[in-house]
Amino acid sequence: MGAFFSLAGPKCMTIDCNKVPQNETCKRQRMSSSFSEESARLIPSLPDELSIQIVARLPRISYFNVKLVSRKWMATVMSPELYKLRKELGTTEEWVYLLTKVEEDKLLSHALDPLTRKWQRLPMMPSVVYEDESRKGFPGRWMWNMAGPSINISEVIRGLFGRKDSSDQMPYCGCAIGALDGCLYVLGGFSRASTMKCVWRFDPIQNQWSEVTSMSTGRAYCKTGILNNKLYVVGGVSQGRGGLTPLQSAEVFDPSTGTWSQVPSMPFSKAQVLPTAFLADMLKPIATGLTSYMGRLCVPQSLYSWPFFVDVGGEIYDPETNSWVEMPNGMGEGWPARQAGTKLSVVVDGELYAFDPSSSLDSGKIKVYDQREDTWKVIIGKVPIYDITDSESPYLLAGFHGKLHVITKDANHRVAVLRADSCSSPSSSTPLFDGSLNEHSDLMTESDAVVWRVVATRDFGSAELVSCQVLEI
Repeated sequence: MGAFFSLAGPKCMTIDCNKVPQNETCKRQRMSSSFSEESARLIPSLPDELSIQIVARLPRISYFNVKLVSRKWMATVMSPELYKLRKELGTTEEWVYLLTKVEEDKLLSHALDPLTRKWQRLPMMPSVVYEDESRKGFPGRWMWNMAGPSINISEVIRGLFGRKDSSDQMPYCGCAIGALDGCLYVLGGFSRASTMKCVWRFDPIQNQWSEVTSMSTGRAYCKTGILNNKLYVVGGVSQGRGGLTPLQSAEVFDPSTGTWSQVPSMPFSKAQVLPTAFLADMLKPIATGLTSYMGRLCVPQSLYSWPFFVDVGGEIYDPETNSWVEMPNGMGEGWPARQAGTKLSVVVDGELYAFDPSSSLDSGKIKVYDQREDTWKVIIGKVPIYDITDSESPYLLAGFHGKLHVITKDANHRVAVLRADSCSSPSSSTPLFDGSLNEHSDLMTESDAVVWRVVATRDFGSAELVSCQVLEI
């Protein structure tokens, strides 16, 4: 025994039954290790039901390390059941998802945990071209890079009036960004100057992108909003042989069924105020914003005729009646415009806020809508803004933790997330303001009865702000 081959003769071979081949031993060890790992409890001496209760109370930022413990831990922190339990326990957290543009048209996404001030880099968004749709377009630049919703309005206006060179020069692909049911959505845009129908979804639990059901209409630069856990898409532009054509159509996505449904097209109630048929044909209505407010979709509109644009009120969609009504005059005509083609607004604790750019290059105002008086009122007289001349989107609005936030760049071109606090709010921060921000400077500047505190900063180099969304997970 002890030998594989007997020395009695070349044809007389015996195999030691007590010795297992090395490769078989390794295989059994792997199987045994795998079985032991899968059958082991998450936390020794505790039932898994109790362990999951503990995990659900951990900060979500810790899950990035927790899932490295074992495959069972990874499966636990990536399971939908865990996040349902977090909702039941009230331990969900609001994270900010920031989209930035770098280089020519490359979009990068980052997640911020405001409590720990830690940033996480998201996987790159897919770069996809659909042959059947792109053939419908015109020769031009290959545009579908999942870039952001920022827009150089001059290029779009050229397209609206038949100047076909506009699509070849657009610096962004014009996709829209939305947030629904704990996921990010990227919708539409351009591919080879043709408007797209495709929709991509990012699941932060799985940390991956996947394609979902396409929209019924290809559109770029559309506006998105959430009502009753459904994603609404309104307006935008489509590509035709005469250039870009504004859309008044709308549709809604239900994540529970994964299907799109038609919504009545957005009307243009101000059309009758135009003095001549010529102007009615020349001026094109475009949805320049969209905010979910008081259970309805508020869509401000503008009229464009290169190089002019005119704010002309807006429309409101009511899901209960599945119909549109004209926006109150004060709300529509006074809705501040961030820049041509975009109106920036956010709802915090039921109040509708909008950013009103100042004539100064280093500040702006925050207005709140007074529904009873149908008017916009200034509540913050000065918002510190930097780098306003070098960026398509020098500032963004966000609402989380029950507070209004502004995202901008400081004097050193670092992205800064600022929170508006009342001067009476308690804080352990140390006053500091020299035009630059860092992770340790919690107080930036005072404006009226508001103190702007620094939540977090990050050096993204030459990256420009594009858009932001808040997810509660």
